[in-house]
Amino acid sequence: MKLAMIGFGQAGGKIVDKFLEYDEETDSGIVRSAVAVNTAKADLLGLERVPEENRVLIGQARVKGHGVGADNELGAEIAEEDIDEVQGAIDNIPVHEVDAFLVIAGLGGGTGSGGSPVLAKHLKRIYTEPVYGLGILPGSDEGGIYTLNAARSFQTFVREVDNLLVFDNDAWRKTGESMEAGYEEINDEIVKRFGILFGAGEVEQHGEVAESVVDSSEIINTLASSGVSTVGYAAEEVDPGDSNDGGLLSRFKSDGSSDSMEAANTTNRITSLVRKAALGRLTLPCEIDGAERALLVLSGPPHHLNRKGIERGRKWLEEQTGSMEVRGGDYPVTNSQYVASVILLSGVHNVPRIKELQQVAIEAQENIDDIRAESEENLEQLVEDDEDELDPLF
Repeated sequence: MKLAMIGFGQAGGKIVDKFLEYDEETDSGIVRSAVAVNTAKADLLGLERVPEENRVLIGQARVKGHGVGADNELGAEIAEEDIDEVQGAIDNIPVHEVDAFLVIAGLGGGTGSGGSPVLAKHLKRIYTEPVYGLGILPGSDEGGIYTLNAARSFQTFVREVDNLLVFDNDAWRKTGESMEAGYEEINDEIVKRFGILFGAGEVEQHGEVAESVVDSSEIINTLASSGVSTVGYAAEEVDPGDSNDGGLLSRFKSDGSSDSMEAANTTNRITSLVRKAALGRLTLPCEIDGAERALLVLSGPPHHLNRKGIERGRKWLEEQTGSMEVRGGDYPVTNSQYVASVILLSGVHNVPRIKELQQVAIEAQENIDDIRAESEENLEQLVEDDEDELDPLF
């Protein structure tokens, strides 16, 4: 699947940079074009792979290139004001060659959480291609302002995109780990999971033919449920050698005890990996029961993949989610040392973290209303006191 990636804010820009690195290493062909947008000049200068002409500094008249200081309302205002500057970079994207737009942002800061929904709305108004979001939720230990920003931004972002893929830092940060090291590892996890998912439709880059093809239309149809999506991942190390099996043709062989045993082992490995991916740590932890749609992608050396295992995994996923719209296929990668299972669950509902954010947003609004009411009362009292003090003079 070929994507036009736009990183909004510090986290978004770094993740787009990581995707470009992944593309270089795997030749996956995912990123057709990359743009980074920020209000902080230093963050843009810190990027390594996003082309300089595609690094857009906005809000110079208001914040002088120093960022918005976690003020996502200001971030949204600046994005609205300078949307033409962002569009100038997007105009260089060969849109006829992309399958979708992916707007990536950390939802806890100011620029990304405020600006990404504004950009998504703008893109949907102009282009016919799907516009997806990849939103990164802050950890609960990052501070109240970041949680509040995420609560506000999430509600707006999910409304403006065709589907919001979510990665929850709270489920991935390790205890005692430094923030910088933690984010570096988290970004690697994000790119690994979504790289396999979006790369599945570009298997011709590796010269291998998928037995059950997963192309961009399969991903688009799975994400068409809108709402919120999460991704599961599991991998097992294997010998990438030829195994005397000759690739694709061997996957249809059933004669011979050694071949039959190998096929059974391959099938069992695949079904096990599917279960681990679905029931393990998801990018956004949730109950998989009730997911509206799902997509299963198996990646690895061709002779370690087979149709029977994929079909078994797909049927198991149907039973677990209760959805009849479960797609599946393989993504053969020659010389890979791993067989990996990636599962996309689209339209998930039972998500504790989202309920928590919604509650934060409700409480914050109530607090704001109380503060405003108290401020108005204090102002009225102050005016009355001033009038009482002035009365004797007249």
